[in-house]
Amino acid sequence: MDTTCLIRTLDLCVSHLSSLDDDWSVQIPGLDWTVAQAVAHLAEGLLWYATDFVAGPTELSTLDPNVKPDATPADLVRSVSVYGTVLVRMLESSPPDTVGWHPYGLADASGFAAMGCDELLVHTYDASVRVPFTPPADIAALTVARLFPDAPTGHEPWETLLWCNGRIALGDLPRRERWRWSLS
Repeated sequence: MDTTCLIRTLDLCVSHLSSLDDDWSVQIPGLDWTVAQAVAHLAEGLLWYATDFVAGPTELSTLDPNVKPDATPADLVRSVSVYGTVLVRMLESSPPDTVGWHPYGLADASGFAAMGCDELLVHTYDASVRVPFTPPADIAALTVARLFPDAPTGHEPWETLLWCNGRIALGDLPRRERWRWSLS
């Protein structure tokens, strides 16, 4: 996966989140977050990935990004856009052999781009309580292939990605309670 896919995903998700006129204090069904908390978490994750990648193969735990979930929806979406752009620029400007630390293991730029895509797609889905969100199949397929190489086949890529992240059941496969990315 490359930054082109991450940029497409960022643009798609920011556009969709910007269109949500709902009450962002609404609880997301099946999660312990409100819409605002999910979008704040998404923004935090993108910034965290950028710093983890640049910090290299050793954990650097001095940063604790906290995006304020009580910010306006427009500012939360802007945070996603800005921190996603920071991630893209860090990935594009780093030497090709750069790896960064993540709790699931070391990852190269393609791994961090895929993690960014996964966060964007899944949490945009979470935040879309009243307005359906379905990304292009190729973006979902690329994300599944990079982060979940053992994912079941024969299903729509978007549904497979949601199942991999514990959001839905997939055919006769129950909703996952735990999941983990494969970063190598």
